[in-house]
Amino acid sequence: MPTVLIIDDNPSVAMALEVLFSLHDIDTCAAGSPEEGLAVLERTTVDLVVQDMNFRADTTSGEEGLALFGEIRARHPDLPVILLTAWTHLESAVDLVKAGAADYLAKPWDDRKLLATVNNLLELSEARRELQRHRQGERRRRDALEREYDLRGLVYADAASERVLSLACQVARSDLPVLITGPNGTGKEKFAEIVHANSAVRDGPFVALNCGALPGDLIEAELFGAEAGAYTGANRAREGKFEAADGGTLFLDEIGTLPPAGQVKLLRVLETGRFERLGGNRERTVKVRIVSATNADLAALIADGRFREDLYYRLNAIELKLPPLAERPDDILPLARHFLPRGKLLDAGAERALLGHAWPGNVRELRNVLQRAALLARGDRILAADLGLPARPAGTVASANSDEPDRSDIEAALERNGGVLAQAAAELGLSRQALYRRLDRLGIKRD
Repeated sequence: MPTVLIIDDNPSVAMALEVLFSLHDIDTCAAGSPEEGLAVLERTTVDLVVQDMNFRADTTSGEEGLALFGEIRARHPDLPVILLTAWTHLESAVDLVKAGAADYLAKPWDDRKLLATVNNLLELSEARRELQRHRQGERRRRDALEREYDLRGLVYADAASERVLSLACQVARSDLPVLITGPNGTGKEKFAEIVHANSAVRDGPFVALNCGALPGDLIEAELFGAEAGAYTGANRAREGKFEAADGGTLFLDEIGTLPPAGQVKLLRVLETGRFERLGGNRERTVKVRIVSATNADLAALIADGRFREDLYYRLNAIELKLPPLAERPDDILPLARHFLPRGKLLDAGAERALLGHAWPGNVRELRNVLQRAALLARGDRILAADLGLPARPAGTVASANSDEPDRSDIEAALERNGGVLAQAAAELGLSRQALYRRLDRLGIKRD
């Protein structure tokens, strides 16, 4: 059961609170002075503190209570504290809540209101602990990946990226062909590098070819090489990418653009490891790990007769599906900070603008935006205006306070936490009641 520490020098008040909480399955421990309360916190794990503000009968200044509250905040900054006092001043209450008090209630208290406040804070504390345990588990998994595998400097934080990365590292040690799919700009070549760096041929060459960047009549010469005179301008023999990648990895980007004749020859190489240069008749043998990538729907191309089904199954022994950046939002800020030059920082408004953008160009667009912003920013701090991103879509509500989460922040937190309000509130640094108020104000429906 959760535990509440009661710090009050009036034994009858402490007893009344202990009885009230025990009737609602909340454990308690009590301290009769600030010194005793701090000592209890040093040796006991508690979930919430309810403390008196006035420990001297001859004054209503609350100096000892203020000092105690300040000491608890300094030693245990995440521990929620409810302040109780027989005297209340609105300005003092506002100042203390701003300083970090969870709530400020007057004696005599209303049992229902006190219990509601305590239960909400305990629920929020548990959600925060669960979130912290989850993040610690993620960090341990990432540390294990970084110790065991060469990640080629990949920057990531989102669980969706971690799943694909873990699979890439797992399959890298086989010699099976890997097909990497996903929209343009998601980092397919980086993942191809990771597959190579952790493969049995990691000491061999890594050769990349963008199949969509060359005209159809040259792609075969690029892949398989050409003898002198094989085509106009071929004054000397040249090796192709397969020969260059022998003993290593050949990365074929935009594989869906490969013309039919190139598909036939590629299929033969995958099946036999043998090919001839363009214009030649001497058979050559290579041993190459194939990693290919596409942003196209290969199944649709097969249905249209533009891509060979047998080649597809040869290339797609293992598929790595890279989600768009919008579907891995926890990667956005770490990547943005990575792309900034040393000494440049992101303002809170800029961070919200980055998180609220749809990123149709994915990681490539993010990198370009940050590089441009670094050039245009007047100082060391990048502001939202420096990013040059389009204005928020109609219907979203920008926060008047730069530290207050807005619609996009809240919706993203709800999505990451599966709609669980307590967990979303913990991530946003809000109480559940505060999150309810924002949902109502912004018109966000909740289940």
